Amino acid sequence: MEKMDRYVLENIADDAWRMFRIISEFVDGFEALGGIKKAVSIFGSAREKRNSYNYKMAVQTAFLLAKENYAIITGGGGGIMEAANKGAYLAKGTSVGLNIELPHEQKPNKYANIRLGFRYFFARKVMFVKYASAFVVFPGGYGTMDELFEALTLIQTHKIKPFPIVLFGKKYWSGLLKFIKEYTLKNGFISKGDENIFKISDSPDEILKIIMRGTENLK
Repeated sequence: MEKMDRYVLENIADDAWRMFRIISEFVDGFEALGGIKKAVSIFGSAREKRNSYNYKMAVQTAFLLAKENYAIITGGGGGIMEAANKGAYLAKGTSVGLNIELPHEQKPNKYANIRLGFRYFFARKVMFVKYASAFVVFPGGYGTMDELFEALTLIQTHKIKPFPIVLFGKKYWSGLLKFIKEYTLKNGFISKGDENIFKISDSPDEILKIIMRGTENLK
């Protein structure tokens, strides 16, 4: 019984310290990003090569947005995250990298001029959404999909105000769009109109126009 009591107390202590760590991540994020008035969170594969088409398009997209005074927020790592931070850096804009601690270490890229480290995905995800005026989502894997559907769910359920979500790459995202329209919508798992929460584009210039139209009331 004594061993069991000690085990319970040790776990309670661990949970208490974990709670403080979680709170500290929120506090650090709010303090670092609290001055941002409008921002675009950009997502995509960390595995994208620097000479790839998508990498170059991410640089250009972030550059155009930063020139219009949008802060650029990414996950702070390589691939598309690096490309977006680089575009903002080249435009002399605000370039935010929210890095995550992983078993296989994700190294922060050198183009973020505001850097934060997170242990918890959910705390980091709050920062992506809370300070976003729009999302741009490049081709990517599970993490990219997770961020996309987090925002779609929050908008669909009216937990946050709608903002522009633009997927880059019509060929890459066409299968997802088809699935949503032909299966999810037809089976009544989403409501009519939910399939239009996001747009798809192949053009950085068009993405800029979509976002500017959707955020025209922001100063």
